[in-house]
Amino acid sequence: MKQGSAPVASPARPELLIITGLSGSGKGSVLKALEDLGYYSVDNLPIDLIPKFAELTRESPSIRSAALVVDVREREGLNRFPAIYKKVRRQLATTLLFLEADDQTLLRRFSETRRPHPLGTGQPVAESIQSERLELAPIRAMSDMVLDTAKFTAHELRDFIREKFRGQREESKIVIYINSFGFRHGVPPDSDLVFDVRFLPNPNYIPRFKKLSGRHPSVARYIRSFPQTREFVERISQLLVYLLPHYIREGKSYLTISFGCTGGRHRSVMMADEIRKNLVRAGYKAKTAHRDMEKPA
Repeated sequence: MKQGSAPVASPARPELLIITGLSGSGKGSVLKALEDLGYYSVDNLPIDLIPKFAELTRESPSIRSAALVVDVREREGLNRFPAIYKKVRRQLATTLLFLEADDQTLLRRFSETRRPHPLGTGQPVAESIQSERLELAPIRAMSDMVLDTAKFTAHELRDFIREKFRGQREESKIVIYINSFGFRHGVPPDSDLVFDVRFLPNPNYIPRFKKLSGRHPSVARYIRSFPQTREFVERISQLLVYLLPHYIREGKSYLTISFGCTGGRHRSVMMADEIRKNLVRAGYKAKTAHRDMEKPA
């Protein structure tokens, strides 16, 4: 067991956060971030001890918030988790957080860390991931929050968790990720909203702009010089400012907006940067990522 420092902000009553999800999805990073916030943190607590842990959390004068990880390492014990979780929720305020990522991201993470999948080495990692998805599907369905960590670096994931669970009001805490991409390289699979900007004049056909990106002032100025560009920026910004409060009221913690052009080098890059500036001016936290900007034309 690991005990964190004093809580940053104590909730009105004891609370328990149970973290589960796919192997390689970042459960360790989330637990460490919660520990930094003062959560009493436990990794891989046996399923049958969860009710006792919840009881101790409720009765302890020194523990106001606790977090634990439950995952496929429990093997057969996972079948008992749904019933145990329902029992625990009657004892104290409990939240179930499920972490996941797409297969490509999980395969890359296992390759980078060179760690075996918890389901064993008797089959390829890709097959283990699929088996784990099926095994955890019932738990995912009952989760209070499902978080796709593919869009986060380890550092960004910790920052997101700290913002989400530090005990403050979260109405303005939605984090917006604005991507640029090229349709020839495929649409980003984690996109919530996708806008096609291929209707704008293409700087790629102007020799002096071809090797530059949409972040270059000359290229951005060229794209912005057309009336349809300025109108599009204004209309999309107004649409997003209208939509975001509704997403927040529905409990959405992060939103991924993607702008695509042909190659992902010029128009989509300029547009992503422009929309980010407008959302920041409107009081939202927005970040950009230019997936295909450096890819060969």
